[in-house]
Amino acid sequence: MENFIVSARKYRPQNFSTVVGQAHITTTLKNAIRNNQLAHAFLFCGPRGVGKTTCARILAKTINCENLQPDGEACNQCHSCTSFNEGSSFNIHELDAASNNSVDDIRTLVEQVRFAPQAGKYKIYIIDEVHMLSSSAFNAFLKTLEEPPSYAIFILATTEKHKILPTILSRCQIFDFKRITIQDTVDHLQEICGKESIEAESDALHLVAQKTDGCMRDSLSTLDKIVSFTGGHLTYQNTLEHLNILDYDYFFKVMEAVMVQDVATALLIFDEILQKGFEGDNFLNGWAEFLRNLLMCKEEKVMHLVEVSGNLKDRYRQMSGKVSPSYLITALHLLNETEINYRMARNKRLHVEMALIKLCFLQQAVNLVSDDQTGEVVKKKLVADGAVPQRLRAPFAQLAPEVKATAGQPATTASIANQEARLTIETPVPPPAKTATAQPAEQQPKMAGVTAMKDALATAIPKPTQPTVPQPKMTGLAAMKEALASKQQTNPVKQAIPITLGALHVYWEEFIDRFRQANKMTVVSNLQLAAISLPAPEEIAITSRNIVQFRFMEEEKLAISAFFKDKFHNLGIVLTLLLDESQQAVDIGPAPLSSREQFQKMTESYPLVKELKDRLNLELDF
Repeated sequence: MENFIVSARKYRPQNFSTVVGQAHITTTLKNAIRNNQLAHAFLFCGPRGVGKTTCARILAKTINCENLQPDGEACNQCHSCTSFNEGSSFNIHELDAASNNSVDDIRTLVEQVRFAPQAGKYKIYIIDEVHMLSSSAFNAFLKTLEEPPSYAIFILATTEKHKILPTILSRCQIFDFKRITIQDTVDHLQEICGKESIEAESDALHLVAQKTDGCMRDSLSTLDKIVSFTGGHLTYQNTLEHLNILDYDYFFKVMEAVMVQDVATALLIFDEILQKGFEGDNFLNGWAEFLRNLLMCKEEKVMHLVEVSGNLKDRYRQMSGKVSPSYLITALHLLNETEINYRMARNKRLHVEMALIKLCFLQQAVNLVSDDQTGEVVKKKLVADGAVPQRLRAPFAQLAPEVKATAGQPATTASIANQEARLTIETPVPPPAKTATAQPAEQQPKMAGVTAMKDALATAIPKPTQPTVPQPKMTGLAAMKEALASKQQTNPVKQAIPITLGALHVYWEEFIDRFRQANKMTVVSNLQLAAISLPAPEEIAITSRNIVQFRFMEEEKLAISAFFKDKFHNLGIVLTLLLDESQQAVDIGPAPLSSREQFQKMTESYPLVKELKDRLNLELDF
């Protein structure tokens, strides 16, 4: 049985001209070889499967070619080329940094660099997945990479450029590989299918290219799987079945149902999709891409962004002519919100079905029409009670007479009027009453909208006033006095209540009750122990029994004074705080001992405690 070789290895490019989708890099390298302007270190970076390692090997073979072709390609016939193709070249060393990432591996490589090549001009070192090297390995490699021997060339390849040290990047000539386009992938797959006598439809190859997302190695591996699955006959349907991709026909059917507001058909199609084993997020993702393609087909200059086959592109173009761009943009926004909230939804099927129902009635919920007078596209909102739809942004500046600044009017009035003319009307206007000389039915909403706009403009734009003589600017004190006078005029002064000892005790209990309701019982106890008296007609005295209570009363003095002034309607009340020294204790006892003093006293009473501390070498934290 003949050994099978996968297409990714069998059709691996052997020279620069066979590299797919990287012409900007292969052309630069060939020119550098022809002009003898080779750098001592190259860094190839880019996504996986786009040709980084392949280009590194082709470059290594071409550099040492003994019969270089005029176009910068290797001859594939000299001793150096044949030995490289057979894998027996002593001048090309390839190191996998993913498994040889220690500092010892790099030191071994640096030791090998000392020896000059026995045959050929250069010794080439290809280090693949260089971002896997440790920091110590990078540092050990720095000096050699900066000043290598004249015969040594390093080619580094990585998929994660951001993980490489800046000191390494600055010593290399960097080449950024790009993803291979869908069309380039399809052309390469068709070429391989021709060589292998495989029958493949163009739409099927497009599906393979879209599924692999610009990775040629994945495309070739996927092609091998489908060939084994289909026996060498690739069709659109069996490729869909093998790759588990939603057919575009489903999206076209759903779109047709949505356009005619056929909710039942749309939900049945979605149920059929679920029965085939697809999840709701797969449908949302594919449906959003479908609407995006419809939107791209609206403009001829962006049609190339729709990366589908030619037949499918014609279907997109026909469908896009039936849907307005505004509807597509609103639908895309709705699908984006649905897809973001899909993971948090408990009933995921209902979550997607609600989005489908909203899409069915989206055309009715937001109606985009063109204004007959201005030609401006405006948005209308449907009102459930039958009132006339109102414009969310009406062109007031064209319907209302222009307010011009006169010689005596400040120049800013016209700008204010123009700015007010852009106000938004949100109040629904009731339908106009029927009269004998009424306008036709189709013109009534329009005339009602114009009338509403004129009324709103008349109230929004102030009428021009006569120029007034500028008043002198008031100082801060004068402004405060005027504000106080106006406040006193608006708030008339209430009649003062006579201050009696009985009323004083009642209000004092009311003040204490505030803290009782807030469950601040310590404050309540301090207030209840204080004695309140009336030494003068407008003087209130509060006597405290101890210094702690007195300090507390001092902190609350402003609140107590404001409380009594408000209750008696008298701003002339004076609050006095007193301390009854007769209640102070003559002997308050000894001062409390500190932690160190307590320990010393304990050791005096119990000497064993000190002995225990000394034996265990304890250090006490006082």
